[in-house]
Amino acid sequence: MPNEARRALVIGASGGIGAALADALSRDHEVTRMSRSADGLDVADPESVARGLGAVEGPFDTVFVATGILAPEGASPEKALDQIDADAMARTFAVNAIGPAIVLRHLVPLLAEGARVGVLTARVGSIGDNRMGGWYSYRASKAAANQIVHGAAIEIGRKDKAAVIVALHPGTVETTFTEGYKAKKVTAEKAADNLIGVLSGLSPDQSGGFFDYAAKAIEW
Repeated sequence: MPNEARRALVIGASGGIGAALADALSRDHEVTRMSRSADGLDVADPESVARGLGAVEGPFDTVFVATGILAPEGASPEKALDQIDADAMARTFAVNAIGPAIVLRHLVPLLAEGARVGVLTARVGSIGDNRMGGWYSYRASKAAANQIVHGAAIEIGRKDKAAVIVALHPGTVETTFTEGYKAKKVTAEKAADNLIGVLSGLSPDQSGGFFDYAAKAIEW
């Protein structure tokens, strides 16, 4: 049975990685699962986030924000500048960057002292690591999310020096999100175990950082 003294919250718990995170955490946490499909929590809708997080009771020791899109439905990542569409880019930012920001805004009063929060972003959000170009909306939205996480860590850390708030890259995971990718993939269950291990192993002085599934720091 989970230790009731340890509580976890997973935002995006109906997705491949989110579901695996919630299942893995349930081994030793009491887990609250939230998603758009299960309870209408739409991170792109500020009122939905306020209503959803306002209805749950903290405090939570561990939180994962596992939401995001590669591109809006019917679209795909841009391969060139002339493929950029303003509406598609705005939607990508709404889900990948603004969404996590609104979640973090409403998450603060729900955090236990010394809480650990992992926001899933992506290595392609690294500006320094970008050597191929393309994927403008996705890359930029994830870079923005990284900045938001970094700023939130500074603010939260002023009141709780034991807190750990980080951006995490899960690797390429076997989900519907990555169908058609030729890159080497890991199962969602393996990715979840990796991410939980990384988040639990980081120290407060690493809060605000950007780490991959092997706990290696990623350049901004």
